[in-house]
Amino acid sequence: MARTKRNITVTDTVVPQPGRGLRPVAHLRAHCSARYSFELFPPRDEAQQLTLESTLEKLLLLKPEYFSVTFGAGGSTFGPTLATVRALTVDYCTPCAPHLSCGARIAEIDTLLDTYRDLGVERIVALRGDHPERRGHRELKQAADLVAHIRRRLGDEIAVEVACYPEFHPESPDPESELRYFKNKVEAGASGALTQYFFNADAYFRFVDDAAALGITIPIVPGIMPVTNFARLARFSTLCGAEIPRWMLKRLEAYDNDGAAVRAFGEEVVTRLCERLLAGGAPGLHFYTLNRANATLKLWRNLGLPMARRRQSTPG
Repeated sequence: MARTKRNITVTDTVVPQPGRGLRPVAHLRAHCSARYSFELFPPRDEAQQLTLESTLEKLLLLKPEYFSVTFGAGGSTFGPTLATVRALTVDYCTPCAPHLSCGARIAEIDTLLDTYRDLGVERIVALRGDHPERRGHRELKQAADLVAHIRRRLGDEIAVEVACYPEFHPESPDPESELRYFKNKVEAGASGALTQYFFNADAYFRFVDDAAALGITIPIVPGIMPVTNFARLARFSTLCGAEIPRWMLKRLEAYDNDGAAVRAFGEEVVTRLCERLLAGGAPGLHFYTLNRANATLKLWRNLGLPMARRRQSTPG
């Protein structure tokens, strides 16, 4: 991502009224200590860069706790991630959390960690990446190994987020194994967790309760996927093991190629999901934006979350 200097001044905060049908308890909770963040991916060409810059200028008005930045497939490439992180921290002066995986060698991981620390990055998202058997020899095998290495390298200088799966990772043989893998990451030093996206709030609350029963106390922030394209959602869900409930699947199938109907239905479903999560005590929301702002902005407004007015100026 090119380092195009931006002068964006965020002024006073506006708290919109809750969207239609928003439960009062969810609206009140939304303005307490909940944490909100957005996932971005590094642009691959000039068109994607322009899209990302437009998205950033909209999402910055929401004052997120941070933006997370993904890496290449399986954690194989980090150069574009570093370029995007540098632009976010230097040009936009906004907190970010680069993704890091076991796909890199330890020497490369250490170089990245030192660079991120020098840039003022205060949070890392530590992931395993593709299965080691499909990526050849790795010095670090599991996400827990990466978390432990980050702690050895940087101590408590940086927060470490890890992934977790309320509906269970496709490679987990059973729920107990999934919880055990998660606990290993927590014991290695994870300070927070971001979930895979889901559409069943009960799965999230059950996972949180089961984790608490194992003594896990770190914040578990739900991952939220705005629904804007049925074919893409179905493809993503197949790859990551996220379940689309049958009632929701049938409605989406019925809309066929009616993109406007899919978006309107998705907005309603995901708004209700977010309401229930916040009302039930979720510590925040992490939005998978796919580098697009509009769907996330609609959810934000429906939930009655605060926005800032923006005044943009250019150097004289």
